Amino acid sequence: MPRTARQLIDGHTYHVMNRSVGGHTLFKKEQDYRVFINLLRKGKEKYPIKIFAYCLMPNHYHLVVQLINADNLSRLLRWLMTTHARRYHQHYQSCGRLWQGRYKSFIIQEDHHLLTVLRYVEGNPVRAGLASSAKDWPWSSHRERVALDMGLIAEVPVDLPEDWTGYVNEPLTAKELERLRSSVVHQLPYGSTKWRSELSLRRMPFSSQ
Repeated sequence: MPRTARQLIDGHTYHVMNRSVGGHTLFKKEQDYRVFINLLRKGKEKYPIKIFAYCLMPNHYHLVVQLINADNLSRLLRWLMTTHARRYHQHYQSCGRLWQGRYKSFIIQEDHHLLTVLRYVEGNPVRAGLASSAKDWPWSSHRERVALDMGLIAEVPVDLPEDWTGYVNEPLTAKELERLRSSVVHQLPYGSTKWRSELSLRRMPFSSQ
């Protein structure tokens, strides 16, 4: 069965993720994380895109990005996955596919829904039991955000709670997690019912990927 065309719209914000093949651990040591983050930094310069958040987990990654040019997302991720795989295999003397073939993405309404997605992404290590607080996980955008060191991430288009770490560490409700995971799995727009209806009716230029 042919794959469904991916519709990406310039100027909009998306959650993006991909997992390793078979759930295998790809980030085995600090240097593995550092290499990927450095590649992400180079990639966003090569294919301009705004990164609002990121989180690297042992066998997958999350990004929250705003598209300047919709075509750049697939170009960036293709370059990132290919370059990372080549360097990984050179280092570990291995071969074969590392990442699942197609990333997952969903569009986000830029209001409190975006805040929830940012909280979901940066709080991932806490939910997984890898850190007691988001600030203790060095491989996400959280430390960068609270330190106001915007080297990789861009300023988000919504106001953040004053106690950002406390907000991220607060567990998401079961309903919030259910909706987010549904958006991840089925690549569904994440926002209000009205916004989703308006989005489906709009006729805007998009990129099919």
